[in-house]
Amino acid sequence: MRMSVTGIKRRWIFNSLGIVMSIFSALAVCFILLLQAYFYSGIEQRMIGYVEEASATLSEARGELGYDFVAKSAKYIENFSKGSKYEIMIFDEIDEIIFSSSGFLPPDAQSSPDYWQAKNSLEGIGKWRGKGRAGERIGAVCKSIYDQQGEYVGAVRCVVSLEIVFRKVLIGTAILFFIQLAVIIFTLFSSMYFIDSIIDPISDICNKSKMIARGDFGVKIDKKCNDEIGQLSDAINYMAQELKESEKLKNDFISSVSHELRTPLTAIKGWAETMQICDSDAITINRGLEVIIKEAGRLSWIVEGMLDFSSIKEKRMNLVKEKIDILAELGEAVYIFKNRAKSENKTLIYSEPKMLSTVMGDKNRLKQVFINILDNALKYTSDGGGISVSVSEKDENILISVTDNGCGIPVEHLPNVTKKFYKANYSQRGSGIGLAIVEEIVELHGGKLNIISEEGFGTTVTVTLPVFKNPGVNYKEHCGDIN
Repeated sequence: MRMSVTGIKRRWIFNSLGIVMSIFSALAVCFILLLQAYFYSGIEQRMIGYVEEASATLSEARGELGYDFVAKSAKYIENFSKGSKYEIMIFDEIDEIIFSSSGFLPPDAQSSPDYWQAKNSLEGIGKWRGKGRAGERIGAVCKSIYDQQGEYVGAVRCVVSLEIVFRKVLIGTAILFFIQLAVIIFTLFSSMYFIDSIIDPISDICNKSKMIARGDFGVKIDKKCNDEIGQLSDAINYMAQELKESEKLKNDFISSVSHELRTPLTAIKGWAETMQICDSDAITINRGLEVIIKEAGRLSWIVEGMLDFSSIKEKRMNLVKEKIDILAELGEAVYIFKNRAKSENKTLIYSEPKMLSTVMGDKNRLKQVFINILDNALKYTSDGGGISVSVSEKDENILISVTDNGCGIPVEHLPNVTKKFYKANYSQRGSGIGLAIVEEIVELHGGKLNIISEEGFGTTVTVTLPVFKNPGVNYKEHCGDIN
């Protein structure tokens, strides 16, 4: 276990130790006070009992007060059985000590504050704790004695050494101190162990997160516990895996787009150089211009796709919605691909209904959706294959379906085909963002995109759009930034 104390570890240890020490110190003080009170109160109660007994015995004197009091005092001192632990002193009415169970008479009553307290109080009792003439800790209780006529005849004082009690309290305090020290040491090491179990994984997560930030997505954080830190480790590992996949998709996208851009640029450059030759005939020039126009359109298509993707990613795509005839936009898209399908020895069949409800949407964006779907259908359909386009209306929704009998999509790729940069088949041209843009546009129109495919049998792409239901609104509206 590392013993360096910095940052969170320092705050944790100091705070936990501070709380433990504060609580334990308060409890220790209370315990010591209670311990002292327990011992002192027990001794004090016994001394009160002794002086009460002596006072009751000595106050029964009769006749000549001096003689009877002295004789009775001497007899009481003689018969006192606790002389080994407690000292009994007898004072007369002139404040002089006349008897002591220890056999040694103090010079006067000046060193007995409890005597004067008892003599001057209404209760007739005094208490005192302090140090005697020899520096010994003592406790004393004094009781005034009155005769039956209420005349003051003297006092009885009980004195005991408190050194034993003090040593017991001192031993209890020392034991409590060592217990507190043991608790502090235990708290320190347990806190170090506990905080290390948190700090070490966090430090590992921090270091590996920096590695991930630098592009090392193969880093994996070891999960040690199924707690919040374990969940954080899982989340970062998941993030790293997603970033790794995104990085791969991005690199594939760049590679694919580079290839897509290089092909038309090469064709344009080649035909432009061919046309520069002085002896180029009109046929060659016309053919070259056709290729340049075609490849320039292809370049424009690729660039538009990337711009659309950028707008979607930054949520800046604007839609200009109006009441439109969806059949007209779909028909134009189908017409665009009729000649291509014929030139590629493929069949494109469009089943156009006679009547269909109108749609509120952006006609250019919806045409873009149909063009992307038809382009994919033709791209993945082999020579001699066919594509069919059908339209229907159901439950206030318009369903446009494009079905091909091409290669189909493997089941493991199907959930990902609408993700950005994802390509299930890298042998075909394309950037991998077409279907992502299609899905985004359809969802912005309140619709849904559904793809059903079986590998080797073909694919059906269905676009569902809600029909226009409120003829009272302005047919032209502008949708702001996507939120």
